[in-house]
Formats: sequence, C-alpha cells, structure tokens
Amino acid sequence: MSLLIILVILALVTLFKSVRIINQFEKGVVLRLGKFKSVAEPGLNLILPYVESLITVDVREKVIQVNPQEVITKDNVTVTVDAVIYYKVIDPVKAEFEVEDFDMAATILAQTNLRNLVGDKLLDETLVARDLININLRDVLDEVTHNWGVKVTRVEVQKIEPPQEITQAMSLQMKAEREKRASILQSEGIKQSQILEADGKKSAEILRAEGDAQAKILRADAEASAIQKVAMAANKYFDTKAQAWRRMEVASTVLEKNTKFVLPTSGELVNVLNLEGNGKVNVVPVKK
Repeated sequence: MSLLIILVILALVTLFKSVRIINQFEKGVVLRLGKFKSVAEPGLNLILPYVESLITVDVREKVIQVNPQEVITKDNVTVTVDAVIYYKVIDPVKAEFEVEDFDMAATILAQTNLRNLVGDKLLDETLVARDLININLRDVLDEVTHNWGVKVTRVEVQKIEPPQEITQAMSLQMKAEREKRASILQSEGIKQSQILEADGKKSAEILRAEGDAQAKILRADAEASAIQKVAMAANKYFDTKAQAWRRMEVASTVLEKNTKFVLPTSGELVNVLNLEGNGKVNVVPVKK
C-alpha cells in the first residue's frame, strides 16, 4: 500500500516536472543531459523530467544604464559622460551560451568605446557631435553583441559635462555672443530706419520739386494762353477807328496846356482830330 502511494506521488511529481509553460515574451532553451536540444516556443511544452531541463530567455527590449565616467578629450579637457543602451535578444541559444553576463559585458564595452570616441574629438566637437557619437557607439556595440545573439537597437549619450570652470567660461562666451548679435541687430535696425527715413525725405523732395515744376509749367501755359488771347483780340478789335481814337486821346493830353502847334492842312491828324478852326492849333496850308 505504501509502495503504491509512493509510485502515485512519483508519477504526479514527474508529470508536474514534464509540463512547462513559456510566456509570450519568452523563449525556452531545452537541454538534455546538459547539452542543447531545441528551442521551445511560447505556450505549453513537455520535456522529459530528470533528463531534460528548460531555460527561459526574455526576448523583450531591455535597457542598460552606463554609469557616468570621466573621459579626456583630444584637447585635454576632462568631461563626464554617461549613456543608456537599448537591446533585445534575437538568438536565445547564443545569448545563453556565448556570454555569461551580457549586462556587465555590454556596459564595459560601452564605457571603453565612449572613451575612444570622445578622446578622438575636441571639446567643442564633442558637445555638438552627440548624434554622431550615438551612431558610432551603437555600430560598435552591435557588431560585437551580434555574436552574443543580441541586437543593440539604440544608444543614447545622456550628458557630456565639462568641468565647472569651463562651463562658466562657455556660459560667459555664449552671453557675449548673444549680446553681440543683439547689438548687431539693433545697429542694423537703426541703419535700416535711417535708410528708410532718408528715402522718404528724398521721395518727398522729388515729389515737391515735381509739383513746383508742374505748377510753373501750368502757370507758364496759362500766361502764354492769356497772351495769345490778348493778341488775337487785338488783331480782331484794334482796327483803324481804334487807332484814331487812341491818337485823339494822345492829342487831347498834349493840348491840355493850350500849346499851339503848326500842322499841315493835308495832315491826317487834322482830319482825325477835327482841329481845323480850333483856336489852340494853327493850321497852315501846305502847297504841293
């Protein structure tokens, strides 16, 4: 009876050990007597108890934090650099058997290559070449970790910090550059304003001169037209009688002082002025 109980218990334990469930984000590595046998997919899997064993490998993307380290640039400036590494297992067999501690191995590899990449650049180049450092570091890590069954998907350098005194000097330099640009922009604005003001004055003077010239032309045209009209009126109305009337006015003015003049009787002026028989003028007959 006790033997039967022992056999039942042993059967239950054996059945329990033979049934293994693998999650969706995992893959299993089946070992038989310590040697690789197969890769188990997610779901329900059966293995031979006491002979085979199952190792589960997480295939989700993971991240490794590379601790800050001091690196000397090409111009002998010490900067503090850190990074994060994103990776995922693509071959669970290699990931299990080719490297003992992937996180430590990847961290050391990243630190070594960060020193090399930053050490080949000047400080100014390092501060502006963050994206280039990320790409180069990812390529180097991916080439090495490919043999470990791991794909490095992304590498991000989080900070590149120079010493405090250099940071302060850079801050002062940036401030000076900003003030310089502001002064240049202000000068350009004043210059542009003066140019616009001068152009406005020039345009106003031109318009004023053109207006004066046009006014003079109009006045000259008006005067010429008036003179022309006067000339036309004179030609039309200033006839012989008008001329005689004018001579009479002149004679009247001359004779106001009782001055006597001798005129020939045949003179046209005697007839026009009706002076014959006038006591103020002696008319002398002229023989032909």
